[in-house]
Amino acid sequence: MTLFLGLLAGVALLVLLWAIALYNTLVRRRALVEEGWSGIETQLKRRANLVPNLIETVKGYAAHERGTLEDLTAARTASLRAHTVEEQAEAQRTLGRALGSLMAVAEAYPDLKASQTFGQLQTELAEIEDQIQLSRRYYNGTVRDLNIMVDQFPSNIVAGRFGFRKATFFEIEDAAERSVPRVDFS
Repeated sequence: MTLFLGLLAGVALLVLLWAIALYNTLVRRRALVEEGWSGIETQLKRRANLVPNLIETVKGYAAHERGTLEDLTAARTASLRAHTVEEQAEAQRTLGRALGSLMAVAEAYPDLKASQTFGQLQTELAEIEDQIQLSRRYYNGTVRDLNIMVDQFPSNIVAGRFGFRKATFFEIEDAAERSVPRVDFS
């Protein structure tokens, strides 16, 4: 009888250790998702902070492009006010379109394109866009790993018991926007 109780206690201990290990893995995955989102937010703020400089530079050369500049300002404001992943994704789509319009405006003004300040801002914007893409990839990878654990048996038992939820991917919904934009600074 004591052998049976000892064996039962050993199995119970193993199950407890297994549950603790799964819980700790879920906590780690959730922390990685939060870290990944923090990286995206940092890059998005860098891009948003660059927008006023772009607007001021363009104003000097293309004052009558007021609508484009107002759209860009509104998109930047929406980007800074977005809180959830879904809100941020929508705000970034809008901001990306507005930045694209601004670059199209620049094409019509050779003096603006030749401006050293505008060229530096374009270079910085291109670097930030690369960092956003890398941050998004990292974040989405951590979301994938967490979501698999939340759904996969047997970790879904621990995840459900302790309130772990699937995270949202940071995606671009429009298939046309998934393609890499052509950037020409010449």
